[in-house]
Amino acid sequence: MTPNPQLAADAAEQARIAAEVAREAAIAAQAYADQAAAALGGLAHAATGGAIDPFVFRLSIFVLAVFVGYYVVWSVTPALHTPLMSVTNAISSVIVVGALLAVGVSTVGDPGHAWWARIFGFIALVFASVNIFGGFMVTSRMLAMYSKKK
Repeated sequence: MTPNPQLAADAAEQARIAAEVAREAAIAAQAYADQAAAALGGLAHAATGGAIDPFVFRLSIFVLAVFVGYYVVWSVTPALHTPLMSVTNAISSVIVVGALLAVGVSTVGDPGHAWWARIFGFIALVFASVNIFGGFMVTSRMLAMYSKKK
């Protein structure tokens, strides 16, 4: 059975037209989303008097970071897991430095709340240390898979 060139050309033209329609729909949807975001942003600005609670601001950044981190990590191909573990170990080492500062330095201007900083700093220190140790173990095991057997 030989393929019909006219049938293939018609199918390709229909696919091109469908792709163009989908692109135009995506542009229109983006425009609607931009308008809705501007309207909701203006409404939030008017409702709060222009001030946003710092806790809400930081919480929203944290939530966005969780989603971005999830999609970045799960979209990594298996060949890149070893470099990814190295990067997470480097990030965890920065967290260890910040945790040591939180544990060792009293809160400036409000010594009554210094114990909260020390407790959370200690918890961050423990978690980051476990993450670093586990990351090096996983990296070592992954690199051992590529070494020659003795």
